[in-house]
Amino acid sequence: MQRKFHYILLCAAVPVAAATAAAVLKAGHWELYADRHRIELKPQPRRSCPDCRGAGAWWVDGANPEMEACGCWTSRRELRIRLLPFSDWPGEPPF
Repeated sequence: MQRKFHYILLCAAVPVAAATAAAVLKAGHWELYADRHRIELKPQPRRSCPDCRGAGAWWVDGANPEMEACGCWTSRRELRIRLLPFSDWPGEPPF
């Protein structure tokens, strides 16, 4: 009976933890990417930024117009955890 209670408690805790993590990532303006090779947290532009107003960049006029990235997300570090190494194509030389 106690084992069944632990299983039910675990099943209830996982969705709550996932919802909490999603709320924290959204509030902190992070994007989560995960696969079997890595887990990445990338900063996203802030909608409340007075410079870019959530666009993340703006056009710079001049002879060669180009996009300039806003510091509301480019000055923040990208976090990456490597899990499994990438494997080469089996049976083929690299070049």
